[in-house]
Amino acid sequence: MLNIVIIKSMDLNKMKAWQLLKLLRKKEVSSYEITDAVFKRIEERKFINAYISIFKEYALKGAREIDEKYNKGEIQNNHFIAGIPIAIKDNICFKGYPTTCGSRMLEKFIPPYDATVIKKVNFHGGVIIGKTNMDEFAMGSSTETSHFGPTLNPHNPDYIPGGSSGGSAAAVADFQAVLALGSDTGGSIRQPAALCGVVGLKPTYGLVSRYGLVAFASSLDQIGTFARDVKDTALLLNVIAGYDSKDSTSVNIEIPNYLQEIEKGIKNFKVGVPKEYFVEGIDKEVREKVENLIKKLEKEGAIIEETSLPHTEYAIADYYIIAPSEASSNLARYDGVKYGYRSNTPSSDKNLIEMYFNTRCEGFGAEVKRRILIGTYSLSSGYYDAYYLKALKVRTLIKQDFDEAFKKYDCLITPTSPTPAFRLGEKLDDPLKMYLSDIFTISANLAGIPGISIPVGKSSNNLPIGAQLLAAHFQEKKLLQIAYIAEKLVEKEI
Repeated sequence: MLNIVIIKSMDLNKMKAWQLLKLLRKKEVSSYEITDAVFKRIEERKFINAYISIFKEYALKGAREIDEKYNKGEIQNNHFIAGIPIAIKDNICFKGYPTTCGSRMLEKFIPPYDATVIKKVNFHGGVIIGKTNMDEFAMGSSTETSHFGPTLNPHNPDYIPGGSSGGSAAAVADFQAVLALGSDTGGSIRQPAALCGVVGLKPTYGLVSRYGLVAFASSLDQIGTFARDVKDTALLLNVIAGYDSKDSTSVNIEIPNYLQEIEKGIKNFKVGVPKEYFVEGIDKEVREKVENLIKKLEKEGAIIEETSLPHTEYAIADYYIIAPSEASSNLARYDGVKYGYRSNTPSSDKNLIEMYFNTRCEGFGAEVKRRILIGTYSLSSGYYDAYYLKALKVRTLIKQDFDEAFKKYDCLITPTSPTPAFRLGEKLDDPLKMYLSDIFTISANLAGIPGISIPVGKSSNNLPIGAQLLAAHFQEKKLLQIAYIAEKLVEKEI
């Protein structure tokens, strides 16, 4: 009896998913109690602006249904997150509930179908609590371009949480969700995870279905996870990984249980340290924290060697041709005709071209317009070969650098972001400075490899710092294994 009282007096929303699952299976807590604790936290911390939509009635009803299944013995071990509250980035379609992409253009859009990852979350008993804030159409590195206002960093509200999945990162970091899904096109999971002090995983391109993810740049976009530790990350990857015939880029491979061998150890693992990621200009404290982790990994038995990824210097330029080009094509569908925002100005009623023009001018924010213009220019007649085609060739060279590195190394280690979080508004008027925030994460998207960011400490002004681990295609099991050990080595410093 005393044990139950102690558990109920704890902040359930602050516990890890794997801890909560143990209590749920023993019937020492209920999913309803956990979910209610999360909603109380959301209400207390509204000013963080982590959410665009909250589904309280739906979630509490779902939590009660899960509790009934636990009581009847209907929850099996393969229901990986049964009863756990989970937040969803607002560019992942959820049937019957708003999917805005943080944009005026889709402010009133209600999807008529579920994304594949939503179906998987529901199958595994996850309790969807709301849709998180994001940079408009996932275009940004700070969650400041959202039509619904910026998300704030839970560690210091004067600072940004990173982006574009800043709402999901902030929700998990601030105990407003136990788990969350986001999307990563150029670092949009790993960078906010680093800046908010949580674990963020971008899986291999093709491991997780993109069906139902609103497209930004189709050859780069990937749905991934946010959690407060690596164990929870493995748990959530078990839920969302797998082949989907509805996604033509989905790869049909055998999916292991990512949680099973996570504690195996890393003795004789070969870890490469790319010299291009430790260049002049990186924040001194970021460098120190990542180098500290590298030393600890070496003491743990890993073999550490410096290596080179020579085409890294072209990654930013390459990305900002390929991604806007694909965005220009993908966002052409928002024309005011089929769905989404439509301009009601007098000229729009009289002239079709005016209606297109006004709809897109009024419906899209400045950053989205900027990227559409860059992409349209890169794809235009006379410039396609000089820009887009050349960018694709450079992308191949970047991928080949990683292929060569992974013939020798089990993983690579780098900083996730060159600096800790910056102040709100600091880079909003300088797009080039903002784009450099993703300098260490973009290459993984261009190459299609998996990457994870783990917290490795805090700066002198108490802002989180993250380290990034990268592995070869579909080597998430190995990546999580080394990330788990790395997490344990720096636990006291976080």
